[in-house]
Amino acid sequence: MKTFVDENSIVRKIWGRADTSLFIFAGAAAEFALNKAVDWLYFTGRLPADPLGRLFSTITYSRVILFADEVSALKAIDKITAIHSGVEQNRGATIPDWAYRDVLFMLIDHSIRSFELLERPLATEEKEEIFDVFNRMAVRMQISGLPKNLNEWEGMRSEALLLNMAYSNYTADLYRQYKKHLGWFRYLIVLQIQYLLTPKHVNNLLNLKQKFWIKPAMGLYKLLRRLHLDSFLRDALLPLNYKEQVRSLDKPQIMQQHLQPSAAIK
Repeated sequence: MKTFVDENSIVRKIWGRADTSLFIFAGAAAEFALNKAVDWLYFTGRLPADPLGRLFSTITYSRVILFADEVSALKAIDKITAIHSGVEQNRGATIPDWAYRDVLFMLIDHSIRSFELLERPLATEEKEEIFDVFNRMAVRMQISGLPKNLNEWEGMRSEALLLNMAYSNYTADLYRQYKKHLGWFRYLIVLQIQYLLTPKHVNNLLNLKQKFWIKPAMGLYKLLRRLHLDSFLRDALLPLNYKEQVRSLDKPQIMQQHLQPSAAIK
């Protein structure tokens, strides 16, 4: 059966490990908090009420698209579009196209950044493959003004960061919620991961500062990762309620067989 993403794609390798997926959304959590369209995430109240639950719901939904057969993946994308349309109808306004593009750009960028932080530098051809997969998702969602290639995306991404990011009351509130739901120790680690992952402009807006211990800690983690001993450390740092969900992220084939697109949205 034809798949939306080739089985040997670098995208599947990136999203096929739990820690890489979590790093992607650690970076995304920083940018969501700064985005000038963040008020849309507050409209339903679900994100500030349960940021970790929304995180896992979003990761799960993304992986349904990336690991499912093409028919299921397209149904999942269409379901996302329908949900956004419903929110727009309830609010009586339209989510701006630039906000949709920002999410697309963020997924591409943090897929690249997270893999390179944990694994190795990506070749240009691999980055183009990442761009192509997420751009096809955006085309299916009928998002306008999309970049035509990786080079154009890089320019648009840089411009969007400068135009569409700002520290606001929403930013402060979201970070309070992150700290509340993670606990101070995990929150401190997430801040350092965000420092390593996010573009310099995002770092500056959030006033993220590097702690002396983060680079040695990352070096140790990557060593444990190569020895396949990282899951013990990773699980020890996770809230108890989410350990099983994170472990399941390391099993995309099982998820692909059993998870239907309609089940991914809570």
